[in-house]
Amino acid sequence: MSSNSRETKIPDKTEMKGRYELNRNFKLKARVSSSNARIIRHALDALVPKGSVRKVGDEFVVETEMEGASAKELNRTLLSALRKAEKKTTLRAEWTSNNNTTERFFDYVLKKTIKN
Repeated sequence: MSSNSRETKIPDKTEMKGRYELNRNFKLKARVSSSNARIIRHALDALVPKGSVRKVGDEFVVETEMEGASAKELNRTLLSALRKAEKKTTLRAEWTSNNNTTERFFDYVLKKTIKN
């Protein structure tokens, strides 16, 4: 081995702050509709163990907190899991971060960003 070889150091979280996005907490308020309410209710109960899931009319209203890199990533993960359970599922979601930025999604599409 040559004397020019270098050791690779993995930065810890404090060194990464500012250069990489860390997981943040988001508050979720969402409306979920589907062609099969029973299956979606079971999926929501598994995906949202903390928080509330209520049936209001033909939809489910979900309120919880989740941790992730971004609202987009969390939204994609949640909708993908719901659509694995039932393909005909629609998600209207508002994700609010700790810095009071709210991102509104319709299914996978970001519709609006509001900075409070």
